[in-house]
Amino acid sequence: MTAMVETQHYETFATMEYMIQEEDWDRDLLLDPAWEKQQRKTFTAWCNSHLRKAGTQIENIEEDFRNGLKLMLLLEVISGERLPKPDKGKMRFHKIANVNKALDFICSKGVKLVSIGAEEIVDGNVKMTLGMIWTIILRFAIQDISVEETSAKEGLLLWCQRKTAPYRNVNVQNFHISWKDGLALCALIHRHRPDLIDYSKLRKDDPIGNLNTAFEVAEKFLDIPKMLDAEDIVNTPKPDEKAIMTYVSCFYHAFAGAEQAETAANRICKVLAVNQENEKLMEEYEKLASELLEWIRRTIPWLENRVAEQTMRAMQQKLEDFRDYRRVHKPPRVQEKCQLEINFNTLQTKLRLSNRPAFMPSEGKMVSDIANAWKGLEQVEKGYEEWLLTEIRRLERLDHLAEKFKQKCSLHESWTSGKEELLSQKDYESASLMEIRALMRKHEAFESDLAAHQDRVEQIAAIAQELNELDYHDAATVNARCQGICDQWDSLGTLTQKRRDALERVEKLWETIDQLYLEFAKRAAPFNNWMDGAMEDLQDMFIVHSIEEIQSLITAHDQFKATLPEADKERMAIMGIQNEIMKIAQTYGIKLAGVNPYTNLSPQDISNKWEAVKQLVPLRDQMLQEEVARQQANERLRRQFAAQANIIGPWIQTKMEEIGHVSVDIAGSLEEQMNNLKTYEQNIINYKSNIDKLEGDHQLIQEALIFDNKHTNYTMEHVRVGWEQLLTTIARTINEVENQILTRDAKGISQEQLNEFRASFNHFDRVNKTTGTQSPPRPLTLVRICQGEVEFARIMTLVDPNNTGVVTFQAFIDFMTRETAETDTAEQVMASFKILASDKPFITVEELRRELPLEQAEYCISRMTNALYGESDL
Repeated sequence: MTAMVETQHYETFATMEYMIQEEDWDRDLLLDPAWEKQQRKTFTAWCNSHLRKAGTQIENIEEDFRNGLKLMLLLEVISGERLPKPDKGKMRFHKIANVNKALDFICSKGVKLVSIGAEEIVDGNVKMTLGMIWTIILRFAIQDISVEETSAKEGLLLWCQRKTAPYRNVNVQNFHISWKDGLALCALIHRHRPDLIDYSKLRKDDPIGNLNTAFEVAEKFLDIPKMLDAEDIVNTPKPDEKAIMTYVSCFYHAFAGAEQAETAANRICKVLAVNQENEKLMEEYEKLASELLEWIRRTIPWLENRVAEQTMRAMQQKLEDFRDYRRVHKPPRVQEKCQLEINFNTLQTKLRLSNRPAFMPSEGKMVSDIANAWKGLEQVEKGYEEWLLTEIRRLERLDHLAEKFKQKCSLHESWTSGKEELLSQKDYESASLMEIRALMRKHEAFESDLAAHQDRVEQIAAIAQELNELDYHDAATVNARCQGICDQWDSLGTLTQKRRDALERVEKLWETIDQLYLEFAKRAAPFNNWMDGAMEDLQDMFIVHSIEEIQSLITAHDQFKATLPEADKERMAIMGIQNEIMKIAQTYGIKLAGVNPYTNLSPQDISNKWEAVKQLVPLRDQMLQEEVARQQANERLRRQFAAQANIIGPWIQTKMEEIGHVSVDIAGSLEEQMNNLKTYEQNIINYKSNIDKLEGDHQLIQEALIFDNKHTNYTMEHVRVGWEQLLTTIARTINEVENQILTRDAKGISQEQLNEFRASFNHFDRVNKTTGTQSPPRPLTLVRICQGEVEFARIMTLVDPNNTGVVTFQAFIDFMTRETAETDTAEQVMASFKILASDKPFITVEELRRELPLEQAEYCISRMTNALYGESDL
């Protein structure tokens, strides 16, 4: 309120300053004969237009005011007030006393008379007399003119420009040259009384005819006396500004009644335009809300579909479809959701400013409904992505296990091939002693080999069980093959035990056996089994996800290579046994059968398999190094993603905090604040390329099947959510400033007032810098102290209708301007209609189409027609 009082005081002071400047008229220019003639005629006609109301007039302006009597009478007529009783004497001091009474009255109206004294007027000083009359004209005919916050000369000029703007060849920029051709005066008359002048027939090259037409029509129909001569205006390079202003001001006052009708029409147009715009915003909100909810309704079932595919390729395609959804389909919807909230807030602000009920969307289309639906979508979306990644890991594990199962089964089945037939033979019944002993030792070697294969059978069973637990799509085939291997293993065990029992029964019949063959067989079989295991390990498939895991495999491989010298010694020892057998046979002439009776392994088998093991070692080295390169590439991807994420994540958090401070600490005009926020928003949008690059790195990480990253705590989901919240927050902040602009313009708040409101708001008792709200504001606390709890409670129901305990800046502005803001109430609108209807109890369609612009007129007619049937609340 203090700011408003100061503003009014400043306006009064500015008006007085203007009056002082105008009164300090240029006496040198006044000596110009052409200007003096124009002012004499104009000022005389103006004075007579008022004096005739008192039944008198003047003939000579500098002579007839010398005794002060007609001067005092003129002031009483134009002011409507009584002046002190004049002196009746005819002496000079009587005349000076009367003129002083007139001059004192003029000064009492806030006019400062510069160098004008009673003696000069009494002496008939033409310069002083004209200066005094101009001061009176300025104070009583021009000063009170006000058009859109401009007054006096500027207000009158703005009124002329507004009224003549639609007319061709008219461009009013001043009160001298712009009026020389007479078209401006004719345009003013035609604008208000088109029946008096046919403007289309006027010509710019006929200024005298135009001026005389305007003078004659004004004097005859508008009661405005002829104050100027057309020839004087046309033949003067620059007509006298004071004479033109005096004459034009008469038109302003003559058309004051028409101004009321125009103001009423403008008010109705304003209300209709606001109503149309609000209805358009409502329709757009309903349409956008329906489309967004429909998209969410169609998207959620797709994200809830958790039917797993049986192949890795199919699941990878699902993941790619989901990435496409996140990258292409969802971002536009995020923008729509943000725009929907902005439109809703803007609409509610406009309805509140126009004293209309708040907008209530259709059932299920409230902003809260859309927010709940969006929250459900994001929850389902998050679960869907986690499910996809889990399924891909499961299928990857399944493929690895299935391949490993097949490899082990093939090795085992290859080893067991023919073993049942071998164990079922009864060759010991017709064998010699040496052959029986050989069969016994051979059987012992087989049992040793059988025991060595027990681990592989258990591994096969364990892998089959894991495949079943992970729901492998071809589990039936796996189970059937595993069951066949287990059944065969049980059968081999039974047959092995039966053959041992048979051999032990006849073992006592045989006395000797070749120890060298036996030793060869015993050492060759484990060594051969070791080489089989080594070959199996060297060919074993592996899956790792980190440098540490592959380094562990390399370490194990290095440890294996370290055992090769010892293994080679064992091989040489085994080959030495065979060499000793050959040496003994040659020494004693023993004819060998050519094969070891205790084993099927030959020295050549050992050598071939040893060569195979040595060939597999460098191949294994190559595979491990290739995996090292792949893991190093994955590590680079992790570090590359982490380097960006560790910058972008804090940047987003910092910007969120800065926006929170900006919403409270912004300064300057609302337009400057809007420009700053727009620049701030553009800088954020320009940062989008960094998010897109991070998305690209994230896609590379997912394509490389990298599921963890120890170098950063930020996931792509964190960055996406933060980015979406950042865009929404800056958009809401800009919308808040836009709503403040709407409030300022609608309620007529000046920038100084708004700054004062902001300063008061920022010095509240308790400040929340994050939300920009205060509880309660100091001005309201003063209300509680000065006017009591009842008044404070009433005000708090206005600024905090939801009883949240906090007050927003928008609610604070509404409270501070509620009592003083000028709004178009229903009574004002009805009064405006009454003016257009010329005080009739009704208004016709023709009157609406004549007084209102075509679009607003047709809209108003349609709304009034609907109101007759209960379809409108206009």
